Amino acid sequence: MMRADDRGVERGYDVELHRTRGALVLPLVCVLSGGVLLTLPGEHALLRRLVAGGAVLLGGSVLAGLLRPFRFVIGVDGLTVRRPGLRRTIAWTEVEALALARPSVREGLPATPRLLLVPVPGTLAGLPADARHPVDGRAAVELLDLARVREEPAEVAAALTRHAGERFVDALGGAPNDERPADRRRVP
Repeated sequence: MMRADDRGVERGYDVELHRTRGALVLPLVCVLSGGVLLTLPGEHALLRRLVAGGAVLLGGSVLAGLLRPFRFVIGVDGLTVRRPGLRRTIAWTEVEALALARPSVREGLPATPRLLLVPVPGTLAGLPADARHPVDGRAAVELLDLARVREEPAEVAAALTRHAGERFVDALGGAPNDERPADRRRVP
């Protein structure tokens, strides 16, 4: 739904991010093959049953994690987040800064972009600060790993630019603040 901000300017549509589901095949194969191995008859099949039980438990726990409820909406009112440890709408008045940043590379593993939140002091006290803002080093909370959503970082950056305004910094190399589409004036 298109909504106007407090100055009457259209700010755009709410953007809902969707979790990637590409990794469902391997856990499903583990659960199904483990289930089949458990049902096969055999007298001395202790090792086979232990391996099959382990495959069912491992595949089941991965499936449970992938099918856990997830919601992330970038909207006019703020960010609606539903993930482990956080289930609420974070109003824009509670957000001091947001940043899309890539953490430092550790042990040769690729670093995927993350959305970091610096809350206004005194709000969101229960969230642990587990990151640093890429521009000024303030303590930040990692809200989202962009490797876990289907949308591209550029799409997420565009939605945050539209809705969060000056609170948002794209440290991945997006448009600088003075070239943001929301700041441009139309000339008739």
